[in-house]
Amino acid sequence: MSTPVPPLAPDATALPAADESPGTLPGTAAGAVGTLEEAGSPSVLDDDSPRVPTSPGEIFRVFTRLALQGFGGVLPIVQHELVERERWLTREQFLELLAVAQVLPGPNVVNLSLMFGDRAFGWRGALAALGGMLLAPLGVVLALTAAYAHYAQHPAVAGVLRGMGAVAAGLIMGTGIKLLPALRRNVLGPLPAFAFAALMFACIALLRIPLAWMLGGLGAVAYALAWRRLAP
Repeated sequence: MSTPVPPLAPDATALPAADESPGTLPGTAAGAVGTLEEAGSPSVLDDDSPRVPTSPGEIFRVFTRLALQGFGGVLPIVQHELVERERWLTREQFLELLAVAQVLPGPNVVNLSLMFGDRAFGWRGALAALGGMLLAPLGVVLALTAAYAHYAQHPAVAGVLRGMGAVAAGLIMGTGIKLLPALRRNVLGPLPAFAFAALMFACIALLRIPLAWMLGGLGAVAYALAWRRLAP
């Protein structure tokens, strides 16, 4: 009488690990996205984003760090941190977020931080970015306000404030120059995009036309042209 052959034990190397999602094909974009979604990880901001934040806590830390550097103007620091250091956005993506932030009511950098956080982690990311932008700087501003009340009439303090104004203007100009190459990929085309940018600068900086009028006039024309080019 022949001895029954015991069933073959499954190969341990062929089975998924305890923390591994079965049915996921490594090396495929679809499998990677499915694994991220099942694990509760953030969705990517855009397909061409260099990298994405890993958690709302990381967003809070980064925005706190950049807010504490923004004496005299935080917008250039935001561009440096998000585009050049963390690589969470390309220059084109940053320019698009900034454009929307500028036409919305409220401070530009606050609007931008809310939109970025929301795109990364929804309302949790938005609160993390907003908290990083406001909490630590609020304490610094309160302390500086108390000190300014005592030393406002000192000549050295007045000179420091005038110097900060010049530095802030230089930071904003530097940010604008850095973002100019991003206009080459604008939907309007490089020449019309540069023309709109130069005309907006001339009307606001030289002719002193109010920003609201320019957004309603020149901004509406640029919007209509872009809409026409994007229309099928």
